[in-house]
Amino acid sequence: LELKEEDFAINETVGHFDNPIMMLNTKIVKKQAQNFMKKLCKSLSANQINELIGEIEERTVDSRFHMRLNKQELIKGNLIVSKKDTIKMKIHTPIYNKKDTIKTFTEIFQNVN
Repeated sequence: LELKEEDFAINETVGHFDNPIMMLNTKIVKKQAQNFMKKLCKSLSANQINELIGEIEERTVDSRFHMRLNKQELIKGNLIVSKKDTIKMKIHTPIYNKKDTIKTFTEIFQNVN
């Protein structure tokens, strides 16, 4: 998705079963954020985009959009929305009126699709 390793802060922790967990956080803004969303949406199928838009109410909390990508497919370079063996993503956008969150994320996905 055209992000570099140095763009991320990496935090390592341990899961419930002593499994290692790596959390990667990054903050991208303006042009880089627009390019990220374009690349993300172009890498997903039209059906997946429509599914995300259809589930937008369940996927948004405050100003964050939640989605999960299949970990094994991501390693192969494919972006597949999944519920099992996933990498969890939270996309945050500043939305000053919280009731506009669903509308804003719907527009984001429709405009870059």
